Amino acid sequence: HTSTASVAVLPEPSNVEAVVRDSDLRIDVYRSGGKGGQSVNTTDSAVRMTHIPTGIVVCMQDERSQHQNRAKAMKVLAARLYDFEREKINSERAASRRQLIGSAAR
Repeated sequence: HTSTASVAVLPEPSNVEAVVRDSDLRIDVYRSGGKGGQSVNTTDSAVRMTHIPTGIVVCMQDERSQHQNRAKAMKVLAARLYDFEREKINSERAASRRQLIGSAAR
């Protein structure tokens, strides 16, 4: 029998860092919905963060405080940006792998 093998040599992946700059964010505050009594109608505690370069939007209204909602939204946004960057690197790596290997047919 005749066998064939393909090997792709790719650079080692570097760590992905999700850096969120304040200039890249648009932060909107609004009144949260749901139960909570009279304070719901008077305080703008819900936060919507938009990362302008990628268009990723995070809305948070879990807590009663705007500061707590802002902190939670920032953590969620950083995690989504990390996933976005990792997915972009993985797709680039897959494209270069396909280009190097081709169909691997004899």
